[in-house]
Amino acid sequence: MEITAFRTPGLGDTSYLLEHEGRAVLVDPQRDVDRFLARTAERDLEVRMVLETHLHNDYASGAGQLARLTGAELVLPAAAAPAYPGTPAFHHEDIDAGRGLTVRPLHTPGHTPEHTSYLVLVDGEPVAVFSGGSLLVGSAGRPDLLGPERAHTLGVLQHGSVHRLARLPRAVGLYPTHGEGSFCTVSGAGTYTSTIGAERDGNPMLALPDADAFAERLLAEPMPIPDFYRFQGPANILGVPPMPPVDVPELPESALAAPAVTVVDIRSRDAQAAGYVPGAVGVELAEDFGSWAGWLVPRGRDIVLVAAAGQDVPDAVTQLARIGVDTVRGVVHDPSPRVATQTFELLDLDGFAAHAGRPGAQLLDVRMPHERAREPLPGAAQRFVPDLRDGAPAGLDPARPVLVACGSGRRAAIAATLLAAHGYRSVVLTGAGAPDVAARRAEHAAV
Repeated sequence: MEITAFRTPGLGDTSYLLEHEGRAVLVDPQRDVDRFLARTAERDLEVRMVLETHLHNDYASGAGQLARLTGAELVLPAAAAPAYPGTPAFHHEDIDAGRGLTVRPLHTPGHTPEHTSYLVLVDGEPVAVFSGGSLLVGSAGRPDLLGPERAHTLGVLQHGSVHRLARLPRAVGLYPTHGEGSFCTVSGAGTYTSTIGAERDGNPMLALPDADAFAERLLAEPMPIPDFYRFQGPANILGVPPMPPVDVPELPESALAAPAVTVVDIRSRDAQAAGYVPGAVGVELAEDFGSWAGWLVPRGRDIVLVAAAGQDVPDAVTQLARIGVDTVRGVVHDPSPRVATQTFELLDLDGFAAHAGRPGAQLLDVRMPHERAREPLPGAAQRFVPDLRDGAPAGLDPARPVLVACGSGRRAAIAATLLAAHGYRSVVLTGAGAPDVAARRAEHAAV
C-alpha cells in the first residue's frame, strides 16, 4: 500500500491518493481534479472509491466530478445528505475495495455533525486512518464553523471523536485533511501526517481532563472565519460544477474602469506601491492568494486581474476556483502610469521604526487577534485586514500617513489598498513584522 499526499498549502489542506495492488482510493479531493487524474493515469490505477470526510467549509470539492470521470464509487458521511447520488458511509459498516483492501467508516462528529473518518485495513489489519478535520497533527479540528450556538456542543463531540481515533493501534498512520495554515484548525495544528502512537504521546488536546475542558480549549482562541467559508458548504451539498477555464483573455485597460468589476492586483507589493489602479484590492500572488482574494472580494463580483508580465495567471484563477470563485473575466498586464495612479510607501524595519518613533505617528497592526495578543505592538491601533473593508479604526487621522505592520509585510500591503479606499495614505513595513518593531522600540527605550 502507498499513500500520496497532494498538499494545497494556501488552504492548509491535503488530499490523498491510496494505492493498493493497482487499485486506488481518493480522499477529500479538491476541485482541480486534473492533478489527481494525472497521477492515477501515470500509475495505471483503477480508482475504486472517492471518499469525503465531511461537507467542506474551506474549499469546493472535486469528489463528485472525480467519481463521474473515473466511474468510482462516491462515499460520503451518511448524515451529509447531498443533493446527488453517493454511497452513505455508516459507522463501522465496512466497504470492500477488493484485493484485501477494506475501508471502515468511523463516525467522528465535532468539526461538523456528519464528520466521518475512514480506517483502512489491508488483509484485516488496520494500517491508516483518514481523519479529515477530527484528530489532527498536534491539534484537533475547530468546532465553531457552523456558528457559536453549536460550537460548545460540537466541541464536546469532538472530544469523543479524537479519543475514539486515539484508541486505534499505535502504528496506524494518521492522515488528516486539515493542517498548518488551515482556518479549519485551532492554533497549533501540526504540518502533515503522523501516527496514532505519536499523537497519543504528544498531542496536547488528548491530555485534557474532560470533554468540557477540551471544548473550552478549542474555543479559547478562535481564529477568524473567512467570508468565503459560508458559500462552500451549500455548494458542496448541491454539487460543484467542473473547473472554469484557467487561461483567461487579455483585456484592454478600459476594462479596469468598468463599474461592475473588482480589480485584483496580483503583482508584487513593490510594483503595487509604485502605482496601482485606484479602488483595486492588492493581493500578491502566492500560495494563499485565493484565500485572501476570496475573503476580500464580494461574492459574485466580476474580477479583472492585474498581473506583471510572466506571472502565473492560471495559478491565480485556479486558486480562486478552488473556493468556488468563477468570475475572473480576464487580465490586464502592467497597466500604464496614467491608469495606475494610487501609491503607498514601503519601508524596511529601520526606516519604519524611525517613522514610528516620531511624535504623533499613527501605527496600525493588522494581524489576527491572537497574534496581537501574544506579541503586542504597544501604541498601535488594531484592526484585522478583512475588517478594513468597513473602514479604519476610530482615531486615525486621514490627513496623516498610517504606518501599517503585520507579520512580514504581505498583509500590510493588502491593508494599504483597503485603507486607500477610505482616504488614508499608508506606509507599509516590509520584510519584517510588528514584533520586530516592538523589539526595536524596546531596545531604544533601554538605551
